[in-house]
Amino acid sequence: MKLLLAWRLARVAVHLAIGMSKSLVLFPWLDVAGRNRRIRAWSRQLLAICNVTVEASASHAAALDHCMVVANHVSWLDIFVINAVHPCRFVAKAEIRSWPVLGWLAARAGTIFISRGNKRDLRKIFQGLVDKLQQGERIGVFPEGTTAAQGQLLPFHANLLEAAIDAQVPVQPFAVSYVDAAGVPHDAVDFIGDMTFAYSMVRILGGKPVVARLACLAPISTVGAHRREVALVAHAAVAATLGINPETSPAA
Repeated sequence: MKLLLAWRLARVAVHLAIGMSKSLVLFPWLDVAGRNRRIRAWSRQLLAICNVTVEASASHAAALDHCMVVANHVSWLDIFVINAVHPCRFVAKAEIRSWPVLGWLAARAGTIFISRGNKRDLRKIFQGLVDKLQQGERIGVFPEGTTAAQGQLLPFHANLLEAAIDAQVPVQPFAVSYVDAAGVPHDAVDFIGDMTFAYSMVRILGGKPVVARLACLAPISTVGAHRREVALVAHAAVAATLGINPETSPAA
C-alpha cells in the first residue's frame, strides 16, 4: 500500500510539473477554447492518477457554453471534476492561491481569487466577472463559500450571482457527489475543518477508487430576477438532486 501511494504521489508530482510547463509555454498564446481543451484534458489525467472516475449526467439538462455555473462544494477535487467535463473560469477564495503548485496552476488557468473582507477588491472582481460573462465565458462559483461534508448543503450566498444578472446570462446549477464502488458516499473525499490539502490528497491517493458524480441541472433565467431568488432556486435544485433536505435559510 505504501509503495502504491508513493507511486501515485510521484505521478501527481510529474503531472503537476507538466501542467506548469504547459501553462507557461502555451497558455499565453491560446484563446479561451484552446485553453479549455487543455484544461479539460489535464484535469481528466489528474483525476485518473488520483483514481477518480467521473460520471457526468446530462439527464437533467445540457450544459450551457455561456452561463454562470453554481455548484455545491465538497472537496478540492470539485474544480477538476467540473473542468474535466465543462471547463470554467472559477471564482475561489484567496487562500487557494497559496496551495503548493495547485494554487499557482489555478491562477494560470484563470481562476479569480477573492479576499474576504476586502470590499474594494470585491467590487473590482465583481466587474471583472460581469465583463467575462459578457464576453461569452463560463464562470464557475461555489456559493456556499466553503466546503461541506457530503450529506450537507450550506446556505448559498447570493452576492456573486448578481454578476450573472448584470451580464444577462443564465445561472446553471451543478450537483457534485463522490461515492465508492458500492455507491456509498466515499469516506476519504470530504475536505472540511482544519484538514490540510496535503493530508486530503494522501487520503484520496491511498484510499479506495472514487466515483465522482456530476449532474448538470436546468438553467435558471436571470431576466428580471433578484439574486436571492436565483440562489433559492439553485439551492433547492442541488439539494433535490443530492437528496438533501434544504437548510432553513437556503440563501444568504
